Amino acid sequence: MKLRGGESNRILSTLFNISKSSVHRGVKSIRTVLMNGGFVAENLGFGHVTREQIIQEHTRPLAQMILGDTVSQPAILVLDGTYIYIHKSGNFKFQRQSFSLHKGRPLVKPMIIVSTTGYFVSVLGPYIARNNDATILNHIMHSNLEDIRSWVQEEDIFVVDRGFRDSLDCLEQMGINAKMPSFLNKGDKQMSTENANTSRLVTKIRWVVESANARIKQWRYLRHILPSSQIPYIGDFVRIVCAICNRYLKPLASGDTEEDQALGAKMVFLSKQVNTLQHHVEENHLDRRSVCWKETDDLLDFPNMDEEQLRAITCGVYQLRLSPSYAQEHIEGDCSIQVHREEPGLLRVKLQSRHVSSRSYLLWIQYGEGEVKAWYCKCRAGARVVGMCSHVAAILWYLGHARHQRDEKLGVRDWGEFVDDATLVDDSDSSSESDESGPEE
Repeated sequence: MKLRGGESNRILSTLFNISKSSVHRGVKSIRTVLMNGGFVAENLGFGHVTREQIIQEHTRPLAQMILGDTVSQPAILVLDGTYIYIHKSGNFKFQRQSFSLHKGRPLVKPMIIVSTTGYFVSVLGPYIARNNDATILNHIMHSNLEDIRSWVQEEDIFVVDRGFRDSLDCLEQMGINAKMPSFLNKGDKQMSTENANTSRLVTKIRWVVESANARIKQWRYLRHILPSSQIPYIGDFVRIVCAICNRYLKPLASGDTEEDQALGAKMVFLSKQVNTLQHHVEENHLDRRSVCWKETDDLLDFPNMDEEQLRAITCGVYQLRLSPSYAQEHIEGDCSIQVHREEPGLLRVKLQSRHVSSRSYLLWIQYGEGEVKAWYCKCRAGARVVGMCSHVAAILWYLGHARHQRDEKLGVRDWGEFVDDATLVDDSDSSSESDESGPEE
């Protein structure tokens, strides 16, 4: 109850009709028993599960198809750090060590290691806030915590994010393959099709560790800002939660074997393709020419798509979940859909960025014979053909599906109508005030 609900000892003492000191002793006793009595050791840590068990029982076929090898079957682990927030410490040295410049608040960082199904393999740490993910991983490998170097073998795969870039050399020396999303080259505004495709393959597998971290934070006690007196026990609490999740909760991603293999084969095939529409746009300067385009609200020949077809073409659901919000720009009239005057089945859309108000992106979609054939967007990841960026997915969702669903309300509600905006000032009032102030003012 303490971990799941996050209630204070005072509330728990009222619920159980015992004193707060009894609650404190009870929590301490249970934590000690779970940690030292074998429960955590039997359900968490590199010693509780073999490498072969992870490969056979806790690895998605999709992950082996995309990143691994279905013949040799390496072990695939996904790593990421999570945050546990704490109160400011009275010890100035520890206060400096625990303050995160990234988050702007004091915290500690446990390192979470999961399989591709979301099964918690191990939890290491917690580490102080000034240690980044790469530094933590280097420390884990060099210190051989939980005998990890005997557990992993050469050609095994670590799936990480860009924060681990400084640990790539360390992993390479140990024979471990690191799979990380690609970086945008210096001076470039857009990833190449190859790099964008590779990044999509990695993110298709890496999302599971983010969901695993979210599962940990479902235990409300770990979402609170913990007092300094609890710092010695944060690692125990996180391990207890992860051990309970392994023992009693369903995997985050299991997936049907045949479906995973089919999707994996499709994504691997697409990752080797080139974006033909990108070449067509660049060769014909379709991003600069405006005379050949005309606006339209009537696209009766655009193919209709159900939700299953949309998921198949986007290779996932993340982009589709953002589609209603992006389509809101079109519903409100801020999105321009244009068709080419000479090339049937080629349309151009200017879509507003969700991050920066002054930025918008041009995207092109080519369709015909009842199907969508190609797409290209000017955003950073818009050249990929393994799925697509959220901008293209939003237009496909709207034109191919949402606008035909008359019973469903499109877009999302603008909650800004309930909040005042101080920047909306009457021009007449501002001009009159400036006149009264005089030229010297």
